[in-house]
Amino acid sequence: MDDLTTDAGRIGALADPTRADLYAHVIAQDDAVSRDAAATAVGVPAHVAKFQLDRLVEAGLLDVEFRRLSGRSGPGAGRPSKLYRRAQGTVAVSLPPRRYDLAGHLLARAIGRSAAGTPLPVAIDEVAHDEGARVGAVSAASPVAPEIERVGDVLAAHGYEPRIDDERMLLANCPFDSLATEHTGLICSMNHSYVRGVVDGLGCAGLRTDLDPAPNRCCVTVQASAVEADGDTLA
Repeated sequence: MDDLTTDAGRIGALADPTRADLYAHVIAQDDAVSRDAAATAVGVPAHVAKFQLDRLVEAGLLDVEFRRLSGRSGPGAGRPSKLYRRAQGTVAVSLPPRRYDLAGHLLARAIGRSAAGTPLPVAIDEVAHDEGARVGAVSAASPVAPEIERVGDVLAAHGYEPRIDDERMLLANCPFDSLATEHTGLICSMNHSYVRGVVDGLGCAGLRTDLDPAPNRCCVTVQASAVEADGDTLA
């Protein structure tokens, strides 16, 4: 009951529109955000942003760190700034979105297929790709939009929180976070196959997916086929 009460309190903290806007801004950023930057982005005074951001910290939705934004240290470098980022962990209802139901569905189907003789890693790859392709094929993504935006629209609807930078898409949220932490190789491979299936189901032949893990984001990236994983153009 205590956990339920805590999670309900966290969700209730977002009932205030300004607080919800600040939370949405903070979690959309790749790095921690200062009070002043959040205030400017949302269009509220700095003191209002500070009050509301600290309420989100109290609710367990944001974490705080202190860092000098100038990158300098020593005398004259100034005081460290108080910065906000999304809190680690998952709210049960949940923030950010998780898809453990999908993971269970895919793994159950793969186990069934492996019982018929298909090696389990192959079965997981096939089942995850097939499901992703089905989701891509039935999506309402605009057929005239750029391919990477079409894929982003589909993945956003399934909790991945895509961030497109030029011709490369990073996924800020892993829908299978806890499972991926405990069973990294298995779940990340399944996730990669699923996203690749979405790309294929949409018919986006100009894109490729890479298994490219990094801290604080999903292990899969999507990019134009002519772009290296580190952003360099292929010869």
